[in-house]
Amino acid sequence: MDFTQLQVFQAVAEELHFGRAAERLHLAQPYLSRTIRALEADLGTPLFERTTRRVALTPAGQALVEPAAALLRMEEQARADVEAAHRGAAGRVRFSFAGPASQAMVGKLARAVRERHERIDLAFRPGRYGPTVVRELVEHTTDLAIARFEHAPPGVDSRVVARERGVLAVPSSHPVARAGSVSFADLRGEPFITLPEAVGSAVRAMFVNGCRAAGFTPDIVQSAPDSWTCVALVAAGVGLHFTTDSALAQMTLEGVEIVPLAEEIPPVYGYLLWRTRDRDPALTNVLEISEEVFPTVA
Repeated sequence: MDFTQLQVFQAVAEELHFGRAAERLHLAQPYLSRTIRALEADLGTPLFERTTRRVALTPAGQALVEPAAALLRMEEQARADVEAAHRGAAGRVRFSFAGPASQAMVGKLARAVRERHERIDLAFRPGRYGPTVVRELVEHTTDLAIARFEHAPPGVDSRVVARERGVLAVPSSHPVARAGSVSFADLRGEPFITLPEAVGSAVRAMFVNGCRAAGFTPDIVQSAPDSWTCVALVAAGVGLHFTTDSALAQMTLEGVEIVPLAEEIPPVYGYLLWRTRDRDPALTNVLEISEEVFPTVA
């Protein structure tokens, strides 16, 4: 039993006339009749009662009507899915990002992809930071990522989509909250909340390096898995937190003040990253859309 036989069977079952079914399918009637006979031989039972005056379905033929229609719908859907995947109009793109600093960009891209290719599934993977996303791209466990670096990482393709500056989040009651700016040297002895060192955050590394350049090692009293938790701990008075202005722009800052650094510190760049020479059609379409949603930053 093949799909051609099922298409012929369906046409005859609906028309109940071999001539009209042949005309509908643009087939010669002898070929259509042979196809039905071959299907009946395969199933071991007549599907139609034929007389000179009428054609009718046998009980076996009636039983085949719904399964045949279902199988033909599955074939049509399978062909459509294959064709859409070939064009990149359907598929799955695994998208890694860190946290609040990426939220706005992730949302804009997701909306634009949905509007143009609703059958592309963006599978979000939050909580991924610099070295982790590069490794996952190389290992083919993610396809696209937004991460922060001081310089473009080797081993993957990338472009700059954001330029951010480091700032300090402090409790509103802290004396530093009323300062116009603060230097790293002024932060000696202060308690800090950071992301875990193991995640490889470029922002955390920039903060630690700034403290060391000022002659001290920061007193990290608490680590937290993401920036939301870090800022919540700041609001509770646990300590101070160094992050980026874009991350804080996505959060509720009740009980928290943002204080810029007095030093001229390098900017942090947000990179869109993807695997070198990846030719997946769905990813190609997402990358094209991303160029419009967030153009490359100089």
